[in-house]
Amino acid sequence: MLNTNLKHLETEQEVKETIENNENVMVCCGRMGPMCIPVYGIMEELERGYPHVLLCDQDFDTRAANFIRNLPECASFMGLPFTVYFKNGEVVAATTSLQNKDQVTKILDMVF
Repeated sequence: MLNTNLKHLETEQEVKETIENNENVMVCCGRMGPMCIPVYGIMEELERGYPHVLLCDQDFDTRAANFIRNLPECASFMGLPFTVYFKNGEVVAATTSLQNKDQVTKILDMVF
């Protein structure tokens, strides 16, 4: 499990239910490494300002992460984390690698 204060998605069923049962979801799928930790921190910082978005993390090295890893929108991704934004169960944006606060905020504001 990742060491963050975000909601952890630990099973594929939990990922699917979260996406289906929440209008706006951001999932950051990664590891506790130098490219991922800053994104988790940004998400934790932004969580209060985006109460209409469920911000979640997922450990990249689990079977449950296959759902995110196998999305067509992530097919060409080479770096971690894979960050995927869902609206009404559909992917509306996806990014790979390190993102800064301005980049994350821009996507959140644009898609949600």
